[in-house]
Amino acid sequence: MTVSSTNLSKKISVEAIVQRIFAFRQITPLDRRLIKSAVLGGLDEKDHSHINRVCQGIQNGLILVVE
Repeated sequence: MTVSSTNLSKKISVEAIVQRIFAFRQITPLDRRLIKSAVLGGLDEKDHSHINRVCQGIQNGLILVVE
């Protein structure tokens, strides 16, 4: 049985996803799917700021985008 990223994103907070991204200094395809699912579900201001932090990290070269 597989777990869809939509169901998984409800169990994992955006903050937890962002913490993992910064801990490993990379964003994986699974991370991107989880964030997309969270965005589709609606974001509060705190989640918005977490995602902006990831975007800034990518732009500044602190986070590697893994394919």
